[in-house]
Amino acid sequence: MEGDKSEAKGKVGDQVMQNPQALAALQDRLDSITHSPSVMDSLPASVKRRVNALKNLQVKSAHIEAKFYEEVHELERKYAALYQPLYDKRKEIVTGTVEPTDEECEWQSDHEEEELADELQKKASIEEPKEEGAAEENPKGIPEFWLTIFRSVDMLSDMLQEHDEPILRHLQDIKVIFSGPDEPMSFTLEFHFEPNNYFKNTVLTKVYKMKSEPDSEDPFSFEGPEIIACEGCEIDWQKGKDVTVKTIKKKQKHKGRGVVRTVTKQVPTDSFFNFFNPIKVSPDSELDEDSEFTLATDFEIGHFFRERIVPRAVLYFTGEALEDDESDQDDEMDEEEEEGDPKA
Repeated sequence: MEGDKSEAKGKVGDQVMQNPQALAALQDRLDSITHSPSVMDSLPASVKRRVNALKNLQVKSAHIEAKFYEEVHELERKYAALYQPLYDKRKEIVTGTVEPTDEECEWQSDHEEEELADELQKKASIEEPKEEGAAEENPKGIPEFWLTIFRSVDMLSDMLQEHDEPILRHLQDIKVIFSGPDEPMSFTLEFHFEPNNYFKNTVLTKVYKMKSEPDSEDPFSFEGPEIIACEGCEIDWQKGKDVTVKTIKKKQKHKGRGVVRTVTKQVPTDSFFNFFNPIKVSPDSELDEDSEFTLATDFEIGHFFRERIVPRAVLYFTGEALEDDESDQDDEMDEEEEEGDPKA
């Protein structure tokens, strides 16, 4: 009986975690408990006055922290210039523009793998003699490098559609460009494509605008820079190649004459390339919950490209970074379980 109750509680918990509205309501409830005014109400006026002085110190601290993050952004921009030659070399190897030297290809675990591969190759050559004239497979560069990453990372594969894949085979590089010292804080994702039959652009961009200053109405909520808006770009699609829309046909009957005609129109459809046409937000407008969720997801994806995908692309290609991400998630879950364990 107790097992059934525990299982039921677990199911309810799962439902709550998957329901944004329920989570929001729970968070509001927790906030109301956390920010209970009972402590301040019980204090003498002289002590309240001193607490207010501490709050003013906290606001000043938040503004200093904002300056700290502005300098961090400048440091990121400085080091981005140092990383870039390495990323340029990565692109050259991926696209096959440059063939790396034997020394550059040497890797610590290669010897064991080569010995195993030699043994397997000898065994295969004995069992299945190689046909005369058969050429050894040697594709150019690293085929489908970025597409493989898109398929492997859940956050990206959720956006990926089958009709996107032939286009992403032409993706050669992804870059992160930081805003200059005299510009508002932002970063730009650049997706570089080789010439293809789908669109005329060679670069597709997505700009993420950021804010690194405490909110005047709620300065204590400041936790560092946050993305506040994003801008995509217009894709110059070749005729009939736009994968963000699909063509549907509908039959319409004329009320007066009774004549039936077929009307063709284009409607939006799911595609990764909708990423370059984000929700437009004006400062005075209020978003519904679905739009807020979509925008928050967009910000998360942009941040993930910047912090994880671009700097560690080869590790996402091989799957090693995915194992690290899963390990980090497991550690977080273990910590949560320990915190919730009454015996701890």
